[in-house]
Amino acid sequence: MTVTFRNPILDKAADPWIFKHSDGFYYFMSTQGGQLELRKSASMTGIANGHNKVIWKPEENGPYSYNLWAPEIHRLDDKWYIYFTANDGGGDDTRRVCVLENEAEDPMTGEWVWKGIIAAAYPGLDGSVMTHHNQLYFMYAGYGHFPDYGSAIYIVRMTNPWTVEGDNVLLTAPTLKWEKQGGMAINEGPVILKRNGKVFLVYSASTTWSEDYALGMLTMDEASDPMDPSSWVKSMVPVFRKNVENNVFATGHNSFTTSPDGTEDWIVYHALPSQNAELNLRSTRVQKFSWRSDGTPDFGTPIGTTEDISVPSGE
Repeated sequence: MTVTFRNPILDKAADPWIFKHSDGFYYFMSTQGGQLELRKSASMTGIANGHNKVIWKPEENGPYSYNLWAPEIHRLDDKWYIYFTANDGGGDDTRRVCVLENEAEDPMTGEWVWKGIIAAAYPGLDGSVMTHHNQLYFMYAGYGHFPDYGSAIYIVRMTNPWTVEGDNVLLTAPTLKWEKQGGMAINEGPVILKRNGKVFLVYSASTTWSEDYALGMLTMDEASDPMDPSSWVKSMVPVFRKNVENNVFATGHNSFTTSPDGTEDWIVYHALPSQNAELNLRSTRVQKFSWRSDGTPDFGTPIGTTEDISVPSGE
């Protein structure tokens, strides 16, 4: 008998990030307001029933204690790092990406230590990291006018997991119509996917409160320099977007993971259940994706909440 599940796998969980560790567990984070929560689950579809722990709560009214958004957990140099956006309650110009470190083997244990903010050239959000040819890079969405006001994706080299140096290079700005829906021009939420000798930078475009929030993609040959904007080729159309027939809207802010046995690739994203749904109804969904003959990913179309989905292979 085929075991199935239905989306969403977790309600009220925006900006989902799933990290599958070598210990066989899935570690999950999402935007939860004024604190950071970490979930640990033996299965991808069992995130909701996994061990959930508040691992960071900033000092009330202290620096970077407001608007804790888009946390990501990474394993770098045999330590755990969490990158998240926060500010002091002000506007976009006060948003920065903050870093926490944990030396424990199990990130549900040990102490999370404040390492400071990433000293990026521009105020911004949605920090993520990429290791490429043994060099660590920081990517984020920096605010500005491109020429419309919003955010664009920058990359900068890192000397360690909390320190950057050198130029902040612009990789993609929201210049296309589908990147400017909802009242702002937005490229945000950069995430890296590597396969078939290529590097894919998938990002979210338009405002997260717009039903047209969608995913865009840059593609680079693995041998190229990621700091050179000409290395990247931008898709002129969304690579993943709303499915009106299935009542799936505002699909974006994704991450990637694999099935327990490593044979399947899965996309993790949030979406809204209707065109005018409140933002607090953003929920985490997952679905398997495939690869085209040219080596590029085919994310398909968002699956509705009434459709049975086969559980990931090995679950």
